[in-house]
Amino acid sequence: MTYEVQPPKYVRLAQTLQRRIEDGTYAPGTRVPSENQLVQSFGMSRPTVVRALELLKRDGWLESRQGYGTIVRGRPAVVEQKDRRGREALERDESQGAGRLIEVGLVPVPSRVASLLGLPRRAEVIMRRFLVEEDGEAVELVSTYFPAGLAEGTELASGEPLGGSAREHLEARKKVRFDHVVERVSARLPAADEAALLDLADGVPVLSVLIVACDASGRSLQASELLLPADRQELEDTYRLN
Repeated sequence: MTYEVQPPKYVRLAQTLQRRIEDGTYAPGTRVPSENQLVQSFGMSRPTVVRALELLKRDGWLESRQGYGTIVRGRPAVVEQKDRRGREALERDESQGAGRLIEVGLVPVPSRVASLLGLPRRAEVIMRRFLVEEDGEAVELVSTYFPAGLAEGTELASGEPLGGSAREHLEARKKVRFDHVVERVSARLPAADEAALLDLADGVPVLSVLIVACDASGRSLQASELLLPADRQELEDTYRLN
């Protein structure tokens, strides 16, 4: 059984501050509120605030300047790579990719994915899970979910690696057209099986990139979750696929 784990308080605070950087509330080059102000504003302890700020500094969102405080740097390079990761997830050819297909089956839709696909919580979906490896090391775990009805008449439930991308497969078999992608980036603690596949130590969070591919009407066609070890490396964006 997979359990949904709420991110720690410092991660949730970091996500909130990150969103404020993204929407321009905290513009690049400006100072973020002081630790005391953040403690009072969010009702969190100083250690929690300090840890959230350190996380954002580590990931390139903030930096400390002596005599000036903590300032906003803007979007770090790792975030600018999201679009590339999203496209790679959609275009991945399992038969040619660096890694291996480790699981395929009909599973209950995870709660974090159900709303993205417009499905009730107890619905079942086809899941394909692929472990990306580089030089024998697991670097990314990709779980892709398809509404069961959409997957009918396709080879998405096959346990064999797909030749060509899932996007190409669906567009050819179901006559749908992928139009745009929405991405949501956050941090969370991995489930036990996820941590084992990524060879993570206890308590190490993962960077979760949720990628939802939609047609022109906004109907969700597939959702992929990319998990990346946070100790080796968050936002919503939409971009065109053509």
